[in-house]
Amino acid sequence: MIAVSALSCILQDVLPEGLGHGVTAWLSGARKITMSTVALQSDIDTPCIAASGTLVNLVAAGILWLLLLRPQRYRPVTLYLLVLALARNLFTGTGYFLFSGVANFGNWRTIIEGLHPHWMWRVGLIVLGPASYYASMLLVMAKLRPFQGPDPRSMRWVCWTPYFTAGVLAALPLSSASLDCST
Repeated sequence: MIAVSALSCILQDVLPEGLGHGVTAWLSGARKITMSTVALQSDIDTPCIAASGTLVNLVAAGILWLLLLRPQRYRPVTLYLLVLALARNLFTGTGYFLFSGVANFGNWRTIIEGLHPHWMWRVGLIVLGPASYYASMLLVMAKLRPFQGPDPRSMRWVCWTPYFTAGVLAALPLSSASLDCST
């Protein structure tokens, strides 16, 4: 369970930062790109680059949801990985709306920066965030049902293991990678 949890956590970091922000920055002409487990920095910053991380999370969640339409095709370990990856991508993608709206910081702040009236766009993010997050929780809860045994306490391991695994991974001292695209 810990290995599957760690893999889903790593995928959730690499998808929005590398595939989302990184590839979009590179395609946009960035010459210097630095990626860590929590952020990507490049020598250019556009709303398209900012939006791409969340959009990759949500597209990945859509693909995972489609794969999970027939859960009986998968062995329990594979099913658990798919459900955790779905949860992480949904929760990160939908939670970012609330975070950017409340804190007026982050990717979605960059996206709404020039839109007027700015306060209305922030309120829109603040409303969209919890509504989409709640819908995500309901979807993930339904996908976790195959793991519920006769004892309701069995779900504790299914849910707490990835939670604590993510906390341990977040605390590890990892370095960032830098890419020079000028050649």
